Amino acid sequence: MSTTPEPEPRAPRPALVFDDPLDQQSSDDTDRGWGERSEGDSAADLKRFLDEKPPHHL
Repeated sequence: MSTTPEPEPRAPRPALVFDDPLDQQSSDDTDRGWGERSEGDSAADLKRFLDEKPPHHL
């Protein structure tokens, strides 16, 4: 009589995909990114410019 428990079935491994990853759309393609602006607000633009300006440009 054996008292060792039966091993639980293992979850299947995800299949390997050999597709070209550059053919698929990434989140970078759909997210807002550089150069995309919402409604123009000159005060907000100036604040962003001053906040992001490197210290050697002051």
